Amino acid sequence: MEAVEKFLKDHAITEVESTLPDMTGNARGKFYPTKKFLAEQGGRIPETLLVQTVTGDWAANHYDIVDASDRDMILVPDPETLRIVPWADEPTAQVINDCYDTQGGLHPLSSRTVLRQVLALFEKEGLRPVIAPEVEFYLIQKNIDPDNELKPATGRSGRRETARQSYSIDAVNEFNPIIDTLYSYCEAQGLDVDTLIHESGAAQMEINFLHGDPLKLADQVFIFKRTLRETALKHNIYATFMAKPMQHEPGSSMHIHQSLIDVKTGKNIFCAENGDYSKTFYHYLGGLQKYTPSAISFYAPNVNSYRRFAPDISAPVNMKWGIDNRTTGLRAPKAEPEATRIENRFPGSDSNPYLAIAANLACGYLGLKGQIRPTKPTYDAAAEEGDTVELARSLEEGLRLLEECPELREIMGSRFIDAYIGVKRAEFETFHKVISSWEREFLLLNV
Repeated sequence: MEAVEKFLKDHAITEVESTLPDMTGNARGKFYPTKKFLAEQGGRIPETLLVQTVTGDWAANHYDIVDASDRDMILVPDPETLRIVPWADEPTAQVINDCYDTQGGLHPLSSRTVLRQVLALFEKEGLRPVIAPEVEFYLIQKNIDPDNELKPATGRSGRRETARQSYSIDAVNEFNPIIDTLYSYCEAQGLDVDTLIHESGAAQMEINFLHGDPLKLADQVFIFKRTLRETALKHNIYATFMAKPMQHEPGSSMHIHQSLIDVKTGKNIFCAENGDYSKTFYHYLGGLQKYTPSAISFYAPNVNSYRRFAPDISAPVNMKWGIDNRTTGLRAPKAEPEATRIENRFPGSDSNPYLAIAANLACGYLGLKGQIRPTKPTYDAAAEEGDTVELARSLEEGLRLLEECPELREIMGSRFIDAYIGVKRAEFETFHKVISSWEREFLLLNV
């Protein structure tokens, strides 16, 4: 807490947002006056927050997973996550906590704990994963009635986009005031954002992060999502990370670029001495191919997520891989030897960054340990090759595949897997009760 106290005093902080990511990846926590925060040395919070659904309900099996007494867990602030809150009216800091149980161990249901566990496996092998996320999002018109369809936000011209504007400079400039505020907020928080581009959807953007440590990057994505939402509200619009917010627009992803560094040599071991892909590269890739179907509910964690996997839209719908081939689910970008990497194109921007990164690394780790060989690379449009491995098309199906995968259960923790499935299955069942307008339109008088 000494480093925490110094930061708060150096920045004359009067209020602290003490946060943790829940199962969905949203910020939970408490607001503290600075003196109270320092006096509590981190504080406590109910562990049942980690088995709450996005609707505010509870997993049906939550009392099989957490104590029926609704006991607290202990929060320990990570000083490396301390940042100011640039949109606050008074000097405010935010910090992300690690969660501990009352016995002093990291809480097994915490998203940060799960990622730490997976990283520890690589550490034992003398390896250090390096990742770089790419996060897509939409800027949309304010919508206070959930029955109304979403509409793209309008820029400075006052006109909505109607044509595909991929990589358009002028289309991004339409939203210059918002982008300027966003960059200002990111700089104030020390977020390692690299480039921003316009994606193919109307008012759809992508922000890229510099490569680095997986836990730190997960923290940054977690904070960036809050930052973007606050930026949009400041300019009287919404920003959304829904995987598929509009029917006729493409979905939003969170592609994960990754490589492995040998801790002793500092070299990228995805590249062999002769410049070709190494055996480690192929085994890691083989693990991604084999276990991604079972891990898909971490990449597509919401009922809306599976609308993104549409064959007629640029989205990963197959388990093939290719060299610089964006029609495959797994891509090896053309790069210099030291930048040899794999791009996982399956995760959606609606995923919990800690869990998506943890699941991704777990699949690669299983490939390393099992020395799994991948298929041959695909050079043409993957969708035209015929036989493709079908992904789950619903959250319920994805959860069943996870439930039947003992390898991921062992790595990520049996209690955590039960909790995750319980939370997400409860969300699916709640959604399943809703009668949609499509059903009323086509079935009411026709069946």
